[in-house]
Amino acid sequence: MGYNLTYQRFSERSILVEWPSDINENILRDVLGFKNRLEHSNIKEIVQVNSAYSSLLVIYVSTIDNVYDEIKRLKVEYSSRDCLDRPVFKFWEIPVCYDKEFGIDLEEISEEKNCSISQIIQLHSQPIYTVYFVGFLPGFLYLGGLDKGLHFPRKVSPRLQIKKGAVAIGGAQTGIYPNASPGGWNIIGNSPLEFFNPNHDIPCFAKAGDNIKFIPVDRDVYNQILMDVQNGRYHIKSQDVYD
Repeated sequence: MGYNLTYQRFSERSILVEWPSDINENILRDVLGFKNRLEHSNIKEIVQVNSAYSSLLVIYVSTIDNVYDEIKRLKVEYSSRDCLDRPVFKFWEIPVCYDKEFGIDLEEISEEKNCSISQIIQLHSQPIYTVYFVGFLPGFLYLGGLDKGLHFPRKVSPRLQIKKGAVAIGGAQTGIYPNASPGGWNIIGNSPLEFFNPNHDIPCFAKAGDNIKFIPVDRDVYNQILMDVQNGRYHIKSQDVYD
């Protein structure tokens, strides 16, 4: 499947490639397949390729002298891509404690949605989510696939301090705060895992295109996992996923 892409100069050394503006898993797979193609292409001038929901930013070593010729070359690469360009993704199991001490916005969501906290936990932990994007903080996972019954607007006034590992809902998405920070999403739980560590070879274990499944755990299991993580004994459950 191919899309009608748009190409434009973004800066002296970069070109922005855009797909239809939609949070869509098929578009995401196409974006990531093209990214993988470019990263393994013979275009040596490309130094970096960054992906977002429905776009790629192609960054070059030096100034692009003839942007039209370069766009033409990118179009050839896109039209010649195939299934071999698809990267291998991971399926990760992420433990989450939905204890009220962690889920500080559970009661508000429960009242607004007219459903019990246990129903919220069930609805949140049932889906298999897709990682669409990693940002605004290093290691912050934007996840698509949230049940429509849990869509909830971000807070008008963000909190100044969100606990590390907070699992939250913001609009139609859910995500995890990798470190303590300000934030305006609604907090429903906490994961004891390390989502970003600059001392690791791969600072963030998950990447765009990966799948996430939340596994509810009680406070005792949470504390044990947290201790194992801090002592370097915990290994996140995962498996390879092929399209």
